[in-house]
Amino acid sequence: MRDVHRLEPTAASPGRDSVFAAWERFVQGEDHVRGVRPEVAISWHRCREQYRVDPHLSEAPVATARIDHTLEHDVVFTELGGLAVSVAHEVAGLSGIVTVTDATGRILAAWGDQATLGRAAEANLAPWSCWSECAAGTNGMGTALEAHGPVLIRGAEHWCQAFHNWVCAGIAVRDVVTRDPIAVLNISCWRTQLPEAAGGWLFNAVATTQGTLKRRARDSGAELVAAFTQARGRSGAALAAVDTSGKVVIADERASVLMGVPAYTPAVDPAVRWKSGLPDLIGAARYASKVAAHNPDWVGSTQIFTHLAEEPTPISIRPVFSAGHLAGNLISLGATEGAQLPQQAGPAPVPPRGQPRRLVAVREDRMVLLRLAEVYFAESDGNDVWLSTEQGRLHAACQGLDKLDGELADAGFLRVHRRYLVNLSHVREIERGAKGELVLVMGNQTTDMVPVSRRNAPAVRRALGI
Repeated sequence: MRDVHRLEPTAASPGRDSVFAAWERFVQGEDHVRGVRPEVAISWHRCREQYRVDPHLSEAPVATARIDHTLEHDVVFTELGGLAVSVAHEVAGLSGIVTVTDATGRILAAWGDQATLGRAAEANLAPWSCWSECAAGTNGMGTALEAHGPVLIRGAEHWCQAFHNWVCAGIAVRDVVTRDPIAVLNISCWRTQLPEAAGGWLFNAVATTQGTLKRRARDSGAELVAAFTQARGRSGAALAAVDTSGKVVIADERASVLMGVPAYTPAVDPAVRWKSGLPDLIGAARYASKVAAHNPDWVGSTQIFTHLAEEPTPISIRPVFSAGHLAGNLISLGATEGAQLPQQAGPAPVPPRGQPRRLVAVREDRMVLLRLAEVYFAESDGNDVWLSTEQGRLHAACQGLDKLDGELADAGFLRVHRRYLVNLSHVREIERGAKGELVLVMGNQTTDMVPVSRRNAPAVRRALGI
């Protein structure tokens, strides 16, 4: 297994000339990027096709004036600032600088070699400039916001030619509940290679902050269990407590049946919380969390489709706070108290008919653009996702099956197991085991068999009409 604390060794990297030649071809419209690391090729694809960043941009744009940070995020920025100063001492001899950005890619502060800071300012590599991929293309800060773990971008791997003399390494601090990025710690050097140890510096620096977030998340889980216990004595409705991402922390017996999760089994640790597999619930919980963060007295209601139910079930959503921090929400199923949630609070709407939708995969040094109909199923292996397709087994560009599940929930794909997402149109047969378990036989040439977990079985039966 690769050591995630280390950046890829410089000696294993392609030469500047070959990467620059691939960059020139890709900028001109070619998709073949031989000699370029897959994570860089994928980032280039986002910059060209999705974000449409001008590769001849000479400096990063100024960040927008709007700031929407929570108190918890401010604590993260403060911790990273102190850690960045210590890292800056490590890279001082390399004429390097260290930056901290927020989740939008806005640089909050920079430290390090004064001469390099002055040169960086010429490209707006300085506070209050935006270095997200959608603003400045492939770079250490912006690409770290899109990835998990340390990211190294060298020379011509930057999407914008004006930044080709820089070497950057970044890592994102992520919310341990939602997995959304909060901040990025980044090292940048001018025409100087970073040592392999730079990945360890970054990883160790953010590990301290991630530990603080994990402890806070466990405290929030305990607060949700306490709020659930107290509310059960006042409510006759089915009741559950969910965190800010929509994962279930605890549910009573009736709610457990509707959500497909164990009853009265607290999941205080965010790493073991229950996924209901209900897109409507997840969308409503995330919307409620955004509203409640600005209006603590808010209570909302909507309708969601649940397991084993043909008709939508009304729910009421009430936020739970701990010391001014939003811990999650209490969900009362069968209740209609509170303001009605807007329709767009649920899953993403289906795109207009005829609009092409593609998945990006990687085969060796080439990107493969797949129509959804070409994909049989997706399988997770940690953060990696593998696609079983008409062109064989391919490594997906996206990180994490949860993200892919959210993107394809409205496109005929269904999560049937914590490790599998299936294109329902390619299910050829259904096998039933001796104990009632289901296995899906796919219609590809190898007739792969995909297991269905017990909690997902009702949704599979409903989707396939069995």
